[in-house]
Amino acid sequence: MNQNSMAIIALCSHLCKGNNVKPLEPAEWTKLADRMMDNGISPSDLFSYTSDDYKSKLGFTTDEIKRLDSLIERSGSIAFEIEKYANMGIKIMTRADIQYPRQLKRKLGRNCPPIFYYAGDPEITNKRCIGFTGSRNVSVTDEDFTAATVRKVNANSYSVVSGGAKGVDSTSCATSISSGNCCIEYISDSLINRIKPRAVVNAVINKQLLILSVVKPDSGFSAGVAMMRNKFIYAQSEGTVIVRSDFNKGGTWSGGVSNLKQQLSVTFCWNNTEYKGNVELIKRGAIPIDETWDGDVINHKAKQEVLLEQFSLFD
Repeated sequence: MNQNSMAIIALCSHLCKGNNVKPLEPAEWTKLADRMMDNGISPSDLFSYTSDDYKSKLGFTTDEIKRLDSLIERSGSIAFEIEKYANMGIKIMTRADIQYPRQLKRKLGRNCPPIFYYAGDPEITNKRCIGFTGSRNVSVTDEDFTAATVRKVNANSYSVVSGGAKGVDSTSCATSISSGNCCIEYISDSLINRIKPRAVVNAVINKQLLILSVVKPDSGFSAGVAMMRNKFIYAQSEGTVIVRSDFNKGGTWSGGVSNLKQQLSVTFCWNNTEYKGNVELIKRGAIPIDETWDGDVINHKAKQEVLLEQFSLFD
């Protein structure tokens, strides 16, 4: 691990966090990173900075200097914590690492999280991907549609991205892996627990599964992180398939609406009239698909723009 990455981990991670230590939030790190870049300063330089350096080169106040000093001082303890997780098969990447997902950097820019904890081969993020999102509570019909659609996108040389939850997420991931392809999971739950099942371990070892999380590996489920990870799924993907959505509530709905505005990837939605959320997302510009969809994305980008323009005219 390079020293720039180690500095980012010391400043932003919640590893070895004492009562008086407040790690930088992603927005705070972005602001600091911009300030350092403007002054030609690397994160690793902070390891040797004095109070005078902070004041003269970065314009920090006494309280800001005290906070950064307390964070940097954790470096030794954090190194042991990193080694502990590495022995479990969990590593850490930062925005200073070459293996950091390029699609996220390209599409999210300064809004990329500074840190990801991960298990698996980061090279998987360089593959072309299609995202799958939907309800945790699914019917057999939902599962069948998900699996059939995954096999189609796999046939078009796309891997799968999901959120690692039950239902649509797990079905899409398992189908892609069983077809001999890959899956990326951006999870909002414990990474340690996620890598316990033997099937998951085997998929990671076989370089078919990469699991990433922005929170400590022993952290439990977080609704806030679940909402945040939606943008990672969309940003990682060339297109994203919404299998089942509630109307005007839930992470699938909010993620779909947000992506239709931001256009991180082309938004596809199962044209199932029994699901009001699906119907409404299609009205807002999502491309309707059914069992006849060929699983290709490239030829649908222009269609998405037309649908979104039509929606904006009547919104």
